[in-house]
Amino acid sequence: MCLNLSAATAERRTPAMRLKGAQAAIICLLTLSAFQGQDGWSVTYTSTQICALKGSTVDIRCTYTYPSRVNGNVTVVEKALWFTKTKGDEHVDVRTEAEFAGRVQYHCDNKDCTLRITDLRESDSAEYKFRFVTNQPGGKYTASPGVTLSVTVLQVQVIKTWPTLYPTWKKVTCQSSCHLPDPHSYVWYQNEVNIDRKESSFEKYFGYTDSISCAVKGYEKLPSPLACVDDQTCNRVSYTSRSICALKGSSVDISCIYSHTHPAVSKFWFSPERSHQQQHRSHPEDLRKDSHYAGRVEVIETERGRSTLRIRDLTERDSAEYHFKFKTQSFEWKSSLPGTTLTVTALQVKVSRIISVHQTQTEAELKCESSCSPAGRLSYVWFKNGEKNTTQQTSAYTDYFNPGDNISCAFSGYEDYCSPSVYPLKLPSVSVSPSGEIVEGSSVTLTCRTDADPAAKNTLYKGIQILPLTPEGIYHFTSISSEDRGIYECETEDQLSVSLFIDVQYAPKLPSVSVSPSGELVEGSSVTLTCSSDANSAANYTWYKENDNSAKASGQNFIITAFRPEHSGSYYCEAQNTRGCRSSTSHHLTVVTGKSIIIQNIIRLTLVVLMLIPLLLVILWMRKKKPLSSTAESNELMETMEMQSNQRQDSADGNRK
Repeated sequence: MCLNLSAATAERRTPAMRLKGAQAAIICLLTLSAFQGQDGWSVTYTSTQICALKGSTVDIRCTYTYPSRVNGNVTVVEKALWFTKTKGDEHVDVRTEAEFAGRVQYHCDNKDCTLRITDLRESDSAEYKFRFVTNQPGGKYTASPGVTLSVTVLQVQVIKTWPTLYPTWKKVTCQSSCHLPDPHSYVWYQNEVNIDRKESSFEKYFGYTDSISCAVKGYEKLPSPLACVDDQTCNRVSYTSRSICALKGSSVDISCIYSHTHPAVSKFWFSPERSHQQQHRSHPEDLRKDSHYAGRVEVIETERGRSTLRIRDLTERDSAEYHFKFKTQSFEWKSSLPGTTLTVTALQVKVSRIISVHQTQTEAELKCESSCSPAGRLSYVWFKNGEKNTTQQTSAYTDYFNPGDNISCAFSGYEDYCSPSVYPLKLPSVSVSPSGEIVEGSSVTLTCRTDADPAAKNTLYKGIQILPLTPEGIYHFTSISSEDRGIYECETEDQLSVSLFIDVQYAPKLPSVSVSPSGELVEGSSVTLTCSSDANSAANYTWYKENDNSAKASGQNFIITAFRPEHSGSYYCEAQNTRGCRSSTSHHLTVVTGKSIIIQNIIRLTLVVLMLIPLLLVILWMRKKKPLSSTAESNELMETMEMQSNQRQDSADGNRK
């Protein structure tokens, strides 16, 4: 007798990619576009046009499909990426581009892949495409056209609608270079004070010294630059940069341009975060008086209307938002609008990919990474065992490395602020216990560990699924199943990884039987029965006929070359391997002989004739009825004419009398 076991699932694997939680600030025009390939290959973008504000965060998402098997081979996704550029035949992953350093993340899960870009810049405007590569021959798919991202900055347009009669009556409009989706409302600031207006455009009276700014509701941190409602000077403060990334230990300049209509009695820089900590939120404190910045800050004014705050010997605690404020005899700029956000970071060397592994050396690509991306296109400097590499000037460094090599990086011109030296190329190890044959239902232990400096944090993946490890790097299967069969990847924070395939042995699943040709089986024709069952190791097949204990054939296909009446009956197959066996349901075959076909044709013809006889009788009856009806009508007409003639004759006789 055969055992009843549950069905197995096909194994699919995608690259191990993660996304740290972040609150996205996205403005996009949603549409839907699907790119359907042949035989189940496709990519669907949830948006094809996205309009987003400079400084915000955007998610570009797609879903994709592929056949689970091709010619019996399980499909494995080996690589998935987003790109805007190609270099020769290579599609350049946006994560490797210097201008996206520290600003892009992937979140790919269950055939769903999202690209997140933070701190958007106008230079990020481009067409983004998704591509995935599988283990199948020719199994590469790129969806084109992709998603067009447009990054915009809000601007206020001021129009004098009645310049002569009412010179202070103005129309203001909040504009963007791409279409923001409806519905949405706006927030307006007059002299940095929120006024109760929600529309994109309105008219009102303004003062000659007023400034105006707008923002999309929900994105108040991303307002437009302040505009003077009159052509003359107004009260305003405009910051040169909304965000600045600087290296730990270095110096930074934070600048603004300001104007006021009356002489200032005071002006200084402050940080709302520091004021809050000092419990002086309603009365900001001049940074030059803050003990945290003692001896490290100065304010420089080399030209009228421009102020620069310089902070030296930066620490991570200096990461904050900085504002400039001034006060005149009749007006105070309180800096309630966003200022300049400073992020202090330290460079770090990480491994982006292993190219090849040799007996004594490893060819790898290293990345110089930071938590934020400095403005401009800076070049990099790399150091190997204390020696400066003069050929590598990008964030990526490809070379042959020994396990004990010390590597560090810096920005050109900031060599004194190098990353910590590391020897990153200590590969992780992954092992399985027991090491022999693994059978469904048994207890199995996986170990994922790495020896590196600094100590590496490891992650264990099965496809895209993250498996929880104990502090010792152990993952335990109490009762492993056929669904657990597949590739397991042990990966470090530097994305160095090794893989291990766990082959789970299991008994055959319920076999299925197919018959070719389908339909009636004519005597003397050839018939092929095929048996299929999922099993590991591969199953052996045996064919039986009900009420007959002897095997009829072995092998996946059972061919009857000349089907005869004695072959009629119910057939089933049995799939068997070293782990068990399973029988299919019975499939009944009936032969149709040549004589039977003649008899069937005679019966069909007789039925047709019997159906036609009533129809013919009805037609004859109708034809017979038609002449009789015509004769009766003629007789009636003759009788009527004769009666009319007699009536006229009688009338004539009466007149003669």
